[in-house]
Amino acid sequence: MTDSKSGLTRHQFLISAGLTGVAFGASACAGYGQQPAGSAVNTAAAQPDSPSDAPAPAVVAATPIAATADVPVGSGVIVDDIVLTQPTAGDFRAFSAVCTHAGCTLAGVADGTINCPCHGSRFNLDGTVATGPAKRPLEGKAVAVNEGVITAG
Repeated sequence: MTDSKSGLTRHQFLISAGLTGVAFGASACAGYGQQPAGSAVNTAAAQPDSPSDAPAPAVVAATPIAATADVPVGSGVIVDDIVLTQPTAGDFRAFSAVCTHAGCTLAGVADGTINCPCHGSRFNLDGTVATGPAKRPLEGKAVAVNEGVITAG
């Protein structure tokens, strides 16, 4: 269908409207967090007079996953959607609990491997493939260990 006023088909109009929206959204976000042109920032007012006037740093709460004591050396545990392993003492690793072969949820950690119940894939404690059919390693997750607690981060 062609609009007799503009000469555009409905399809052409929708595409051009979509591209205009994308361009507008990209330009609107491009300056986020920047001071508008021509405006001045009073940096003197923002500087503390002494170190005691300095604001406290923002604290981001990390989500506790498990205690280090819950993850045996040479083995691991599955907590929700995360596999936690400790291949050697003090070396904690975390991975997605989703098998890279067919997306099944991993069943557990036993005999030094992370095991998938669906098709028999097994992963080493470092997330690499021990036996297939999976061909890709598990997706790694960032964790931190502090005072005996493993947190997502």
